[in-house]
Amino acid sequence: MTTGDERALLALQRFGLGGSPGARAALIDDPRGACLAEIGPDRAVIPKGDLPDTPRGIQIVTEIEERRREMREAQRKVAQAGNAMPAPQMGGEMASGMAGPPGTASRPNNPPDPDEIRLADVFAAEVKARVSFAMAQPVGFAERWAQFWSNHFCVATRRGQIMRGTVGPFEREAIRPHVFGRFETLLVAVEMHPAMLHYLDQRQSIGPNSPAGRRQKRGLNENLAREILELHTLGVGGGYSQADVTAFARVLTGWSITGRDENIDGFGGFAFAPNRHEPGSHSVMGKSYIDTGKEQGIAVLKDLTRHPSTAKFIATKLARHFVADQPPAALVKKLADDFRKSEGDLATLARTLLTAEEAWAAPRSKLRTPNEFLLAAFRAVGQAPERPQQVINMLNLMGQPLWNPPGPNGHPDDEASIAAPKAIKTRLDFSLQMARPWAGKLDPRELAEQLFGETISLETRQAVARAETRPQGLAILLMSPEFQRR
Repeated sequence: MTTGDERALLALQRFGLGGSPGARAALIDDPRGACLAEIGPDRAVIPKGDLPDTPRGIQIVTEIEERRREMREAQRKVAQAGNAMPAPQMGGEMASGMAGPPGTASRPNNPPDPDEIRLADVFAAEVKARVSFAMAQPVGFAERWAQFWSNHFCVATRRGQIMRGTVGPFEREAIRPHVFGRFETLLVAVEMHPAMLHYLDQRQSIGPNSPAGRRQKRGLNENLAREILELHTLGVGGGYSQADVTAFARVLTGWSITGRDENIDGFGGFAFAPNRHEPGSHSVMGKSYIDTGKEQGIAVLKDLTRHPSTAKFIATKLARHFVADQPPAALVKKLADDFRKSEGDLATLARTLLTAEEAWAAPRSKLRTPNEFLLAAFRAVGQAPERPQQVINMLNLMGQPLWNPPGPNGHPDDEASIAAPKAIKTRLDFSLQMARPWAGKLDPRELAEQLFGETISLETRQAVARAETRPQGLAILLMSPEFQRR
């Protein structure tokens, strides 16, 4: 039987973002209730403030690319004009002043590109808003829930400048407002968002028998269809075939982004292009869908949300993320049953997770991901770095670059993937680096008691107390099993 201290710790670490001084003591009476209190329609929504929406993010990128084209064209004309001029007669001082091939001595250093700085500032503002929001949460369950779905429906910044301009709005607009709504609503919002359409090359997919396909001799791109089936809904082994992937890809043709000749021109929203849509009815997972244009694809998405494989896949992934790499079968069944019965009501699903005794009884075996570790450390000391770029750099070094997973299956969170020796050493280096400026304001021994109370082991308590310096003591605390495990 777990004690109140242990339950409070589970609430903060397994289901939340980690404790701050005093947070554990405040939760002892009702840790589960504190988590349940964070379930609500707007609890995961980050206020927009001055952050750009999706069209504005695309417009910023478009303006940058247009100016770069103008700059390259101007440079080309200057070069052409220079080649057309007669070569100067050099002698004496001019000739002796050259230290290399003609033109190299006087070439100035390229100044920083103001467009790059501008786009980096937009990205940094998104990071700052996300971290600030996480820091302000009492427990952090709503934020953990939102970040789970953001990783489930991931996109990646490495897929071009447009992604850096839209990845923040994608999470704020397509994911966060729907994480406590219906899965069907979340799924449709995600798949129709320009960031996802660009990330999975949907604009390149043209129906072979559509007017554009016959004219351009171009065909299908199956990326979006495949990832929806394999990663977003049914899961591997969920009962679909390659024929279903191809048929679904035909259904999705025409889904694109508003633009001029398929070049984004600043309007940046979902667009349906009838001349690129594969005509006719198509059969997906044994059901035929008549040609209703854009609605044909939405009809398939809605049916996928009601498939038993989707319920099982989502339930298993949630249980693995929050509880254990090998989650209790009874918990997975409860979640899958709830998903089916509630028709994908995610608020109900979250309550089922939090009220299932199996979710609280399992040992704390999960290792925090780099992102979870960072946020927990910031919350523990009550302060995040002032510059968002520091957070970006830390996550890059620890192997979980923000909004840039290695593939469409997102960042892994199983121990085998994140507990490699190099990754653990990077955490230690980070803990030592972070402890230096913070330890002067904190007594690691007092912080250990505030964060963990009676749940802290004798070994950890002694190691922190015997540290030669406060920074060393704080680093030991951050690397302790109590802090790293959830």
